[in-house]
Amino acid sequence: MSFLDEKPELNITPLVDIMLVLLAILMVTAPSITYEEKINLPQGSQKSSSNANIKSLIISINAQKEIFIDKNKFNFVSFADNLSLMKSKFKLDEPVFIRADKNLKYDDVMFVLRSVKNLGFSKVALQTE
Repeated sequence: MSFLDEKPELNITPLVDIMLVLLAILMVTAPSITYEEKINLPQGSQKSSSNANIKSLIISINAQKEIFIDKNKFNFVSFADNLSLMKSKFKLDEPVFIRADKNLKYDDVMFVLRSVKNLGFSKVALQTE
């Protein structure tokens, strides 16, 4: 038997083992990786003073389903109609904040949110502490 007749064997088992361990580590850590891009936005131009009386809308709902806008108090059933009458005081593209008591049912808060969205307000957010 000569030296040229031997065929060398390459043992790839350790390589496969290492690659499987690395894959497992990647699969465990990947869901917890978050990427956040910090962007410096340019400053916008000044708004004209003709809209000085128009302000953002904050809607508060207490545990008794009483709805407050500024100092005005509304009952739950007629809220949508009353808000449609007051709609001209607010900009439709300004954010609307809904502050609801944590003891309210989900459906009650969603009713108010849906009413606000149906009146044409585009940016509605639920406010938390």
